[in-house]
Amino acid sequence: MSDMTILEQWRSIAYNQNADKNKLQRFWANYFNIEKNIYEQLLENPDETVSGTVKELAEKYGQDVMTMVGFLDGINDSLKVPNPIETMDEDTKVNLAFDKEALYKNMVDAKADWLYNLPQWDKIFTEETKKTLYMEQKKSGTVVKPHKVGRNDPCPCGSGKKYKHCCGR
Repeated sequence: MSDMTILEQWRSIAYNQNADKNKLQRFWANYFNIEKNIYEQLLENPDETVSGTVKELAEKYGQDVMTMVGFLDGINDSLKVPNPIETMDEDTKVNLAFDKEALYKNMVDAKADWLYNLPQWDKIFTEETKKTLYMEQKKSGTVVKPHKVGRNDPCPCGSGKKYKHCCGR
C-alpha cells in the first residue's frame, strides 16, 4: 500500500469497482457534502489564493489528508496553475487559485447542481453570466452532426452538378 501515491489510494477507494454499492454511495454522499462545504468557503473569497501543504489545507478545512487529495483531484482542472496531484504527498505545497469561469463550467459539466447553484456564485457572477457560462458548457459537450448530402442534392463543391455525378462518384 505504501508504494501507492495518496491520489492512487483515494482513487482506489472512490472508484472501487468491487466495493459494496451502498458503501460506495455513502462514501460519495459524504464526500459531496464535504466538497460542497469547502467550495462554500472558497467561493466566499474567490480572489484569495488559498495555499499550503496538502496537510495544512486538510487541517484548515477539518478533513483528513485523503479527503483533501480527493478535493484537489476534483478542482485541479479548474485551477490557474494545476497542482502536481499525481505525485504529491501530504507535505507538497499546493494552491487552490481557481479560474472562476472554468470552475463554474466544470461544475456544470459534472452535473453538480448542488455546486453550481451555491448562493456564493451570485456574488461572483450575474444571472446573465451564469446562464451564458451554463449554455457554453452544455453546447461544448454537444456533438453537431454534419448535414449528410443526398445523392441527388446539388454537389457541395459548387459545380452545379448533382452530387452523384460529381464528388459523390
